[in-house]
Amino acid sequence: MKYFVMLCDGMADEPVEALGNKTPMEKAVKPCMDNLASIGEVGMVKTVAEGLKPGSDVANLSVLGYEPAIYYSGRSPLEAASIGIDLKDTDVTLRCNLVTLSDEENYEDKTMVDYCGGDISTQEAAILIDYIQEKLGDDTFKFYSGVSYRHCLVWSNGNPHPGELTPPHDISNRVITDYIPKGEDTAKLYELMKKSYDLLKDHPVNKQRVAEGKRPANSIWLWGEGTKPQLDSFFGKFGKKGSMISAVDLLKGIAICAGMKSVDVEGATGYIDTNFDGKCKAAIDEFKNGADFVYVHVEAPDECGHRGEIENKVRAIELIDEHILAPVTEFLKGYDDFAVLVCPDHPTPLSIKTHSSNPVPYLIYDSKNEIDSNVKCFCEKEAKQTGNYIEKGFTMMDYFLSK
Repeated sequence: MKYFVMLCDGMADEPVEALGNKTPMEKAVKPCMDNLASIGEVGMVKTVAEGLKPGSDVANLSVLGYEPAIYYSGRSPLEAASIGIDLKDTDVTLRCNLVTLSDEENYEDKTMVDYCGGDISTQEAAILIDYIQEKLGDDTFKFYSGVSYRHCLVWSNGNPHPGELTPPHDISNRVITDYIPKGEDTAKLYELMKKSYDLLKDHPVNKQRVAEGKRPANSIWLWGEGTKPQLDSFFGKFGKKGSMISAVDLLKGIAICAGMKSVDVEGATGYIDTNFDGKCKAAIDEFKNGADFVYVHVEAPDECGHRGEIENKVRAIELIDEHILAPVTEFLKGYDDFAVLVCPDHPTPLSIKTHSSNPVPYLIYDSKNEIDSNVKCFCEKEAKQTGNYIEKGFTMMDYFLSK
């Protein structure tokens, strides 16, 4: 039996006036998703439990069958595992975004122009993070470069609950005054952020980016604190040999911590220009090489939601359907038994440009148990109308693997 999960990050949304009051899922031309929905089970699932922040960390752990209340120790530690950082039990890690801030004189008066530093390349970012480490790193704070704008700070003997740290993608185009770090032990973190601006604003990499008409990655932004994660192995938990295919360190880190195989795909970017065909090929290759379970994560719908890119979000869903879901499903028809799960991890509504905790639609197709679901379009509205509801998202994986 083969199991395939197509995780479309942030795909769920709300009706958009520019789309004729349809959601991106309703508007997208996605024949494979719609067909699987018509002959499979469709419903809604609550992936983010009450009281938890609706991040991709919590939501993907839930989809993978790990109850966040038990297993979640913070976002950054999972990303640190992907980067290859050997964490001590006394270390605290933080996500270190490279962002673009406006140029007001006082740091707190600046605006969050771009939470991803103008889509800075991994190569450029590594130069900037290495420079920050040279100037600000010491025995207490060490900076590690990751992918694109996503990096890591390790705080030796740090406070795992230093105070209130706001994700930068939650405050796009807002003055940062009300969102700077708050709490008893955040002053030193805020000082690092302020110093980073003075160091990066005139760095040669940023001068070159500005000359090329690009946004400068002129500050770090710290958030997503946590401690060393302890995940049970996926195989030990479910008895399935699993592989993860994703462009982002968070998902790679989850895979590594869960003892799954993390597969790198050349040209996978986490945005709409990602290598969809490469992810498809990697998934098929993993099944050919003996994987029982393959989880393909595509970040593009989420990134488009954060940026308010309506047409790109629709297009991202269409590209997933055409270039990954359809060919992988067709390949799986060569096996006697297979099942497919398609869902977002959380909504990323275009109207608010950040995550929400609302339930998301799911579809489960079982090749040995095709049904007439009466669903014509895999979308939020029709999923709600089925009446199927999984209240505890982390139970869905057991249910799916029982097929």
